[in-house]
Amino acid sequence: MYSYINLHTHTFLNQKNCLEIVNNYPNEALESAFFSVGIHPWHINENWQKELVLVTEKLKLSNNVALGECGLDNRIDVPMDLQLTVFKAQLMLAEQLKKPVIIHCVGAFQEVIRLKKDLKITVPMVVHGFSKNSQIAEQLVKHGFYLSFGKYLFLNPTLPEVFKEIPLENIFLETDTSHFSIEEVYQKAATIRNISTDFLIKKIKDSFETTFKLL
Repeated sequence: MYSYINLHTHTFLNQKNCLEIVNNYPNEALESAFFSVGIHPWHINENWQKELVLVTEKLKLSNNVALGECGLDNRIDVPMDLQLTVFKAQLMLAEQLKKPVIIHCVGAFQEVIRLKKDLKITVPMVVHGFSKNSQIAEQLVKHGFYLSFGKYLFLNPTLPEVFKEIPLENIFLETDTSHFSIEEVYQKAATIRNISTDFLIKKIKDSFETTFKLL
């Protein structure tokens, strides 16, 4: 039985006590036990529709957990209109196949919230690598989003105060591309919340079972 849930990582460590959801790009080979797959806004190109076909095929595999990471990024050169088109297509696919979505969002939280509402998305949506202020966190939680935390609990000095205020039911933890282990992330999160690591493990496992219906 897994102790830890690593909601988003780019490195498959094959840890026996950890369920690792490894990010996969459409043309990548699959190496992990569980994975998510999507078109990242950084990598959108003229072949995105062909890549979406590959994403669709991979989403139907038994060890697929979620669609993603996908989303919007206001700090890159890819035109926002194109990002929106690709993101919308993936959200509709996730809704069709009833897959949770792992979201990359930089400077476009209002757009992501609006899309969830306008497209009537009912599947769980998780903003990974969250590092913003309490106002953004509150808005996201209010609109039914989950927030996944990782390295910024260590690197952003104002984030622990934000983290304290978010309902545990809306929280996941991850390593992403950082050098921090998932055990270190859980220990840091538990310390910030002044709870035991065992209690946090149980709460996140319960949320994961409810949200991803995998355990």
